Amino acid sequence: MEELLLRFEGPILLWIQEYLRSDLLTPIVTFVTHLGDKGWFWIALAVLFLLLPRQRRVGICMACAMLLNFLLNNMLLKRLVARTRPYEAVEGLHRLIEAQSDFSFPSGHSGCAFAAAAVIFLMCPRRIGIPALVLAALIALSRLYVGVHFPTDVLAGACIGTLAAVLVCRKRPFCV
Repeated sequence: MEELLLRFEGPILLWIQEYLRSDLLTPIVTFVTHLGDKGWFWIALAVLFLLLPRQRRVGICMACAMLLNFLLNNMLLKRLVARTRPYEAVEGLHRLIEAQSDFSFPSGHSGCAFAAAAVIFLMCPRRIGIPALVLAALIALSRLYVGVHFPTDVLAGACIGTLAAVLVCRKRPFCV
């Protein structure tokens, strides 16, 4: 299965490297990808919501969704699947940022971004929720551009993060 995925996903990453990377775009995409590092942007946003009395529930649910995503993605699935990074497996692929210290599947950046953004989308007005989802998608796609994730890593991370948000917002057993 891993070999089949590599044959399908490797050419996608090489195509991105060949046709989408540019001197103009790279600094912007690198900045966007670093917004997802350790979830700091989304954690800071959750803290901001926590500090606003009328939005405290949003902040609590964001924190719960990000925690659930972290447990599923980073603590369970990354260790269970133990997928190598694409820059280690795809010949000719060059990463644009530092080597990552953990496994590739699923993308923690994508998961955290979608966990937080989906909560915002589900609990806040659309004028806030839609830009949050757009930023989450940009962070997820940036992981392909910089060469540190396979497409299925990003897709799985986004799905798990979204699922965590839906569970927390629907049932609220973890946060309220």
